[in-house]
Amino acid sequence: MLKTRPKYLNLFKIRLPLPGIVSIMHRASGAALFLLIPVFLYLLQMSLESPQGYAVLKNLLGNPLAKLIAIGVIWAFLHHLCAGIRYLALDLDYGTDLAPARASARAVLAVSIGLTLIVGVWLW
Repeated sequence: MLKTRPKYLNLFKIRLPLPGIVSIMHRASGAALFLLIPVFLYLLQMSLESPQGYAVLKNLLGNPLAKLIAIGVIWAFLHHLCAGIRYLALDLDYGTDLAPARASARAVLAVSIGLTLIVGVWLW
């Protein structure tokens, strides 16, 4: 018997499991961090160029909106780091069963958000 495949999939109604969501967030955070490399390099160059450039950057990063953006970038970095460690463990065949995979996905979210809160409080 051949199974009839659906002809139309509503991607907004499909619920991904938590490991799938963590995987997509890992890819998105990695892409965002990669695309932000030129911005980071420009800000580093500006801060090292002269004392005036450093003062401008320090003043810019004192803005609350810039701090919120920085906290978002820090979350992307920490999430990407934690998920990368999870994927290294999965590559070594640790936690590949269903329950440990879901638990490690929850742990990635909890640890990355927790570390972001700690760094965010310190930054603010």
